[in-house]
Amino acid sequence: MRIRFSGSVGFIQKKRNFAPSFSTLPPAAAPTGKWAGRKGLILVNLVLDIGNTRSKVGIFDDQRLVEQAIWGDWTLEELSSYGNQAGADHVIFSSVSVPDPALQEKLAERFVSALELTHETPLPFRNAYRTPQTLGKDRLAGVAGAQALFPGRPCLVVDCGTCIKYEVLSADGVYVGGNIAPGAQMRIRAMHTFTARLPEVPMHMPEGAIGSSTETALQNGALRGAVLEIEGFARLFAQDGEDLILLITGGDAAFFLPYLQLPNVHHEPHLTLHGLNHILQFNAPQRFQP
Repeated sequence: MRIRFSGSVGFIQKKRNFAPSFSTLPPAAAPTGKWAGRKGLILVNLVLDIGNTRSKVGIFDDQRLVEQAIWGDWTLEELSSYGNQAGADHVIFSSVSVPDPALQEKLAERFVSALELTHETPLPFRNAYRTPQTLGKDRLAGVAGAQALFPGRPCLVVDCGTCIKYEVLSADGVYVGGNIAPGAQMRIRAMHTFTARLPEVPMHMPEGAIGSSTETALQNGALRGAVLEIEGFARLFAQDGEDLILLITGGDAAFFLPYLQLPNVHHEPHLTLHGLNHILQFNAPQRFQP
């Protein structure tokens, strides 16, 4: 049965005298399978990013991502087994759906503690966004991931998905805000959908910057235009002379990456997982002592 989501509570820690009601491995079980005999796993975290059609799962040894997977469909038993085989103690999850306190409570029964990311979750950076309740959890996780990978550095996160999202993190740990623009496929389809005769063109970057046909004109406008937009925002945000780190992520990041003429560009396909792990560690520092 697929997990469904529907609510929000804070950090839940498993009570020491609680008897699990599920027939799974106990919380904090010794690593098994391919993890058996592994040394140095003082802290292992299970991180779950739940999307509309698939979920990204990560295992962290402290701040190091040691394994990641993408699941199309899963059960609570499968997730628990996956985490227990790695010896995971703590779990964090984020969902595109509404918060789900029931899932959090069930995970807390199987692990030492469980945390769901919501707009009320304490963050390792100061959030200066004026409407935090409307801020996507994927955007929060991306900013946290940038802070985890480049602490004390000014960062621009560019998430190239359905929309291209820009997030600015200052060197002193303030999330200033960001921008949202149409993604590559949205640009291409919009020109076809909202006009009478323009075709829907393939996602291919022409060799020349000036289109020599309707197809290459559309591709340059949509795709090369997006590249220039990314470069333009990066230069605009770095006008004060700071050495800005640009982290590009998302499904179309690999497409845009070769065309970006910018310094300090880092492709981080697992940025959201790094961010969720960073938020989990921030919310339970006393539980992360050896």
